[in-house]
Amino acid sequence: MNNYLLESIGLGNIDIGIILIALAVIILILLILNIINIRSISKLKKKYEKFMLGKKAESLEDEIVNLFEDNKFIKNSIEKNRKDIHGLYRKFESSLQKVGIIKYDAFEQIGGKLSFCMALLDENNNGFILNSVYGAEGCYTYTKEIQNGACETSLGQEEEKALNMAMYGEQ
Repeated sequence: MNNYLLESIGLGNIDIGIILIALAVIILILLILNIINIRSISKLKKKYEKFMLGKKAESLEDEIVNLFEDNKFIKNSIEKNRKDIHGLYRKFESSLQKVGIIKYDAFEQIGGKLSFCMALLDENNNGFILNSVYGAEGCYTYTKEIQNGACETSLGQEEEKALNMAMYGEQ
């Protein structure tokens, strides 16, 4: 079979059946790719319709602007809360939060452990020791100041125990 078109472009020796088969394969591949694209577009269209459900472009833009404003408000609230928590922590640092108490008999003839020694300290081990001594003549109470876990005046055995209990949780 003579084909002047094929001969004019230099393909006169190639069988026309091979060319038709090659064209059929190319058409089949393009058809498959077209079907894949149609499915992808259909999926995107469904997602878009779901996204735009009940929304107009103007209201969607307003929603996005509102989300940004809400985000700014939340960031400001977080920063304010962070500052408030830091301020509360500084105040809490100096509040009395460690306690150690020891009951004892100040005099051998009086029983019942009516005397006591109580250490009250903050986070930095600053505070005071309250010592109440009960005797036959009455009850006497005095305090000793504690700075950084130490006292300038000497501590009695019970006061030392109360201080250690407050600082370390031990007797």
